[in-house]
Amino acid sequence: TSFSTPKKKKRDDGMREHVTGCARSEGYYKIDKKDKLKYLNNSRAFAEEPPADTQVRNPRRRSEQRRLLSSFTGSCDSDLLKFNQLKFRKKKLKFCKSHIHDWGLFAMEPIAADEMVIEYVGQNIRQVIADMREKRYEDEGIGSSYMFRVDHDTIIDATKCGNFARFINHSCNPNCYAKVITVESQKKIVIYSKQHINVNEEITYDYKFPIEDVKIPCLCGSENCRGTLN
Repeated sequence: TSFSTPKKKKRDDGMREHVTGCARSEGYYKIDKKDKLKYLNNSRAFAEEPPADTQVRNPRRRSEQRRLLSSFTGSCDSDLLKFNQLKFRKKKLKFCKSHIHDWGLFAMEPIAADEMVIEYVGQNIRQVIADMREKRYEDEGIGSSYMFRVDHDTIIDATKCGNFARFINHSCNPNCYAKVITVESQKKIVIYSKQHINVNEEITYDYKFPIEDVKIPCLCGSENCRGTLN
């Protein structure tokens, strides 16, 4: 038994008429060479001649994009922009013995005022964990504390997994300050320069410890030294 393919007819409006009432049941249509050439010529003409209004809009769009980009880079003096620069071009720093206390962090290159110097890196932990670790560190004989409070709930512990930032000493007249910034929904602590810092000058900031009855003596030696860290 042989099945004959129904003949496809063309309607007056150029659309094909489906004999069976369903295009899927009739296989594929072979396009005449005339129709194919007509389609190809039309599509080429459309590609080569863009709509008239695009020639007017594109320069305006480009200028708008340039303006937006310049306003972005200008207004994002921005902690995010600076933080990205800090990641790609880290400051040259070294740690060595300090006249203030034990080890300290020193500049190996000139640092201008209001620049990001280094991020304070460590583990983000809750207050409960911080209290437990503080007691454990005391039992282990670790005298120095490398915990930095970010907010009411979060503390960065750099005691066993931090970077050079943990060696920065306190000063009552510091050349840097610490600032909490938000990068990709995560809070980070970054050390900024308050003033120009020379090569081999020690990096310092004010720890701003809460006032307590048991005082920790300050050894910064600055003219306006408060005498205690807390």
